[in-house]
Amino acid sequence: MAKLNDTGVYQLANKNWAFRYTITADGRKKDVRKAKDEFGNPLKTKTEAIRARNKAVEREREGKKPAPKVRKTFKEVYAEFCENGRKDRAYRTKQKQDSLWNNHLCSKYGKRFVDEITAAEVNDYLSDLYYVEGFSYQYTEAFLKMFYLIFGQAYSRNYLEVDTYNKLCVNKDTRIKMPKMKTEDDTDIVAFSREELVLLDDYFKGTNAETAYLLGRYCGLRINEAFGLKWENVDLENGTIIIDRQMQYQDGLIKLVSPKTRNSKRTIFLCPTLQEHLKKKFQQRAEDEKQFAELRKQKTRFIDDLDGRKIPSTDLVNCLPDGTLQTVNSMKYPSREIKAKLGINFKYHFLRHTYGTLMAEMNTPTHLLCNQMGHGHIHTTQRYYIAVSKSGIEILQGNLNCL
Repeated sequence: MAKLNDTGVYQLANKNWAFRYTITADGRKKDVRKAKDEFGNPLKTKTEAIRARNKAVEREREGKKPAPKVRKTFKEVYAEFCENGRKDRAYRTKQKQDSLWNNHLCSKYGKRFVDEITAAEVNDYLSDLYYVEGFSYQYTEAFLKMFYLIFGQAYSRNYLEVDTYNKLCVNKDTRIKMPKMKTEDDTDIVAFSREELVLLDDYFKGTNAETAYLLGRYCGLRINEAFGLKWENVDLENGTIIIDRQMQYQDGLIKLVSPKTRNSKRTIFLCPTLQEHLKKKFQQRAEDEKQFAELRKQKTRFIDDLDGRKIPSTDLVNCLPDGTLQTVNSMKYPSREIKAKLGINFKYHFLRHTYGTLMAEMNTPTHLLCNQMGHGHIHTTQRYYIAVSKSGIEILQGNLNCL
């Protein structure tokens, strides 16, 4: 780890820390000394003092930034962001941002000058979306991110003064923020019980969707990862699969693209149940190639792979024997039927939640589960260790009986 620059930092007699720096104002040099951070808290360690000094110096520099000379509307700033600020964003991210803009933000804020919008009215707007309009917490959070993006773009282009930007996006007491979460929304992990898993195992057994189901059940794959899995990424000898792409609709076309995040690229270890299933399916694949040779000429579709090459649908693990391509939409019918026949609210992503919860209950080391699920931050994985499931409650009750 790189050593922090401790220039201008020193310890006080009371063992706390302080810092100093010099600024030039109106041609004169001025020495500044402080023993507290920007929130008025004493600096207990040298590291805190270094960081506080760096922030103070940065604020001084930003304070000298020339006042904005051009006013821009929200619409103009968003157009600039689309043109220059999101070239590295994924296709789906751009699509989601445009949807929020076109369906909601443009009509309300498009003609407003970005520098006249206050944190209070944004907070009121977010509260209205969540409490009155009834949007989900996660969906409302997407609006918050949009405001941060646009205000950040405006500040970088000098359409916002530093004080205004700090009030909107930096100062924890004044900045825009999410409304308080409703009690009923205070969980986002839904795991199937072991009894429900028995019913689901029985339902999917022998169906066209069985392989996709098992990939979610025993690997915790996202649905796009499951349907984008290629046979060349399956190592049946060592019992692993490599996740390096996902299936996605783009402009109405099915393509294989990069995974959701950088951490989504990973090697997953298979359990014996899934490994045996894939071995049988791979062996059957060779027989299907001969049996359905003529039919495959009509049914096989060619889709764009990650590198732009066209590949046949038969290269994918989730492909029917006759060459018919299976997509994320292949789970829609089973979901409706499971709800009607079994009374289970089935969503494919709940299989991922179930996998994470069960692995946590079995005391899988957090860093290993984090890797297997492809999380970008270990805090995301830790939610599965505190989620309360039926089996978890049974374990707790058993421990209480032995207390």
